[in-house]
Amino acid sequence: MCKCWSWTKKRLKRQLRKALIKWDYASCFNMGHQAPFEFAQKLIELLPNSNLGQVFFTNCGSSAVDTSLKIALAYHRSRGDSAKIRFIGRERGYHGVGFGGISVGGIVPNRKAFAGALLPYTDHMPSTHSIPDMAFSRGQPKWGAHLADNLESIIGLHDASTIAAVIVEPVAGSAGVLIPPQNYLERLREICTKHNILLIFDEVITGFGRLGASFAAEKLNIQPDMITCAKGLTNAAVPCGAVLIRNGIYDSIIEQSNKEPGSGIEFFHGYTYGGHPLAMAAGLATLEVYKEQDLFNRANNLAPFLEEAVHSLRKLPGVIDIRNFGLMAAVEFSPIPGKPTARAMDIYHRCFDKGVLLRPTGSSVAMAPPLISEKKHIERIINTIHDCTIESFKNLN
Repeated sequence: MCKCWSWTKKRLKRQLRKALIKWDYASCFNMGHQAPFEFAQKLIELLPNSNLGQVFFTNCGSSAVDTSLKIALAYHRSRGDSAKIRFIGRERGYHGVGFGGISVGGIVPNRKAFAGALLPYTDHMPSTHSIPDMAFSRGQPKWGAHLADNLESIIGLHDASTIAAVIVEPVAGSAGVLIPPQNYLERLREICTKHNILLIFDEVITGFGRLGASFAAEKLNIQPDMITCAKGLTNAAVPCGAVLIRNGIYDSIIEQSNKEPGSGIEFFHGYTYGGHPLAMAAGLATLEVYKEQDLFNRANNLAPFLEEAVHSLRKLPGVIDIRNFGLMAAVEFSPIPGKPTARAMDIYHRCFDKGVLLRPTGSSVAMAPPLISEKKHIERIINTIHDCTIESFKNLN
């Protein structure tokens, strides 16, 4: 899910070499250099029809999520809504390994390991995944839009005046490619707008062509207030994350800071390596490759082939669900009693030994082929899963 195209692209290596020769570090505290401004502008241009106009660079996806939560608090405080301190996540959601991300995340083992130190003012909507209601859906399931109304119940419990933001992955990647039901995310947007609650899309996985568009926000024509991203931001060549921010949020924070004489700092947050010259060079080169090779459209055109191929595995032993959206898919297996993750892990290892890298997650194996994939590569992935599944059920019971 990190690598969208090959390591061997000469453009990327050339740009990184030039950046290292020019400068190995430049601070972005109280000063700046050209590259972050240039990279930020090109990122914003990926979403020409949105109102996202500012970018805050971080070190990774986890730090991007925690940054977005802080921005939400700062925004509401700048508007005099300092009581808006609560965050709403979703069950089975993953938002990185920072304390903010774990707190709004909904994967139980992650939360259990650090339960005594999580943020206190959080709540979670239920997961949208339901095998009895949406098994073997192709693309977005038809069932489940009504689940968005659970947000109204949570708002009724805590009151909108206390809630700063809702954060969701458009597609829950780490939990096993859980696809949003039709009109579910649209309904979340409506509810958040109604109650003056910010909507944050965590697009660390879905950004940069994974769904056949620049971001899920573009694919689904939904405007979040912030987008967090990483992975495909630099094609994973250099660690980097970013938060794309609605203009009104930035303006409000800056205007309020200007009313507070003597502070000199608009937003008390930042990273030593945010906007690092090497990461910016990697990002600029990456965006050039996306554009020149038309990789977002390439992914969109290949997605139907992946859909047909992965659903051909439906009759394999133990398969209880298959899900796909864009160039993401997952196959879920009936768990072995007492060993819920053993089946998927066994198939993962068998596929790895045959040269195919999947991602085991719970009782599912997930796949996210590079955007440069050809049909023959998809066929190899699917054929390998087919053979390894049969082997697994012969040898592991």
